Amino acid sequence: MYNITFKFEQKGLDPITINNVEDGQSILEVALKNDIDLHHNCGGVCACSTCHVYLEQGDDMVEELSDKEEDFIDRAVNPRLNSRLSCQCVLQEGDGDIIVKLPDQTQFLGE
Repeated sequence: MYNITFKFEQKGLDPITINNVEDGQSILEVALKNDIDLHHNCGGVCACSTCHVYLEQGDDMVEELSDKEEDFIDRAVNPRLNSRLSCQCVLQEGDGDIIVKLPDQTQFLGE
């Protein structure tokens, strides 16, 4: 089981920690199941970059970065070395603490 903390760049939003998360789910799925608004224009199939997040802790607990995902991250707003697409961050078997930071989601309001 995992504990996932969602932090937010958007001002006024406090971190949210979800405890006892089962493996096999993506970070995107966990966010949506827990009413955390995370854009996902393509429906979570690695065809856009709107579910872009910063994986601050737990990179070794999710599936590795694929070439396809890396191509879409290059198109994301403000990509960093720890950028990932949350739809592709599927929790591997195991347990631990993961910290994810969501970029300011207001940047997508015009889309």
